Amino acid sequence: MCYMDYQEVIDKCQQLNEKYQIEEEKFYTVIDQLANTDLTTDQKLVASYQQLLQVVSNEIIVMEEMVDLQPTCQMGCAFCCYFPIVINEMEAKMMKAAMNQFPEERKHALQKHFDSYYKTYKEQLSELDTVEDVNDDFKYSYKKKMLPCVMLDTEENKCLAYEIRPMPCRTYVNYITPKVCEENVMPKETISYEFLYQEYMGALNEFLQYLYEEEDTGMVTYPDDLYREDLLINWMKGVQLR
Repeated sequence: MCYMDYQEVIDKCQQLNEKYQIEEEKFYTVIDQLANTDLTTDQKLVASYQQLLQVVSNEIIVMEEMVDLQPTCQMGCAFCCYFPIVINEMEAKMMKAAMNQFPEERKHALQKHFDSYYKTYKEQLSELDTVEDVNDDFKYSYKKKMLPCVMLDTEENKCLAYEIRPMPCRTYVNYITPKVCEENVMPKETISYEFLYQEYMGALNEFLQYLYEEEDTGMVTYPDDLYREDLLINWMKGVQLR
């Protein structure tokens, strides 16, 4: 198979900078529509989280089609699932609530996986109880540990909650040979669409401001939950799917 080289990817990213314009209304339409439904507050929050994540994924597809970029990331490729993933408490609560909506069999399997994960990696995880700065040095040392994401099924190399995987997971992409991920702890050739986080979080924050004025923010303690950040593996510790 013939892959693009790194310079080709850089050139296409430059084309994107010149051509692509974020359509903010795609993000805010989601919360406008949900605000007017008869769902409970918690149901609205979980739906907003899931739908906004999908908007992010759709936007990446639009950009890729605009400049003819083809991801080389494939099912069974999980090199990026060993990076530290940081989310805020609001996102953690919404992820847990979304998982509680999974079918019973899937919830049972996921709970069994969590229980096994925290038992297997107990010693390594104890060193990560308090993390103040997730800088490049921390990312490098973390990745060297080869500590898998709490959501990763290491036997099949697949995410057990793929459709609700958080922003860092869905905005990290490789467009050249997969060997760069296989052979490097922190490959410089990968691309991150992390700028989409601003629109995603901006829409969620506006929705929560609206709910706050309505005096019902459901499962979220607003605005505190937006400012409390931690590793995903710490947020999922002790989770009980019911």
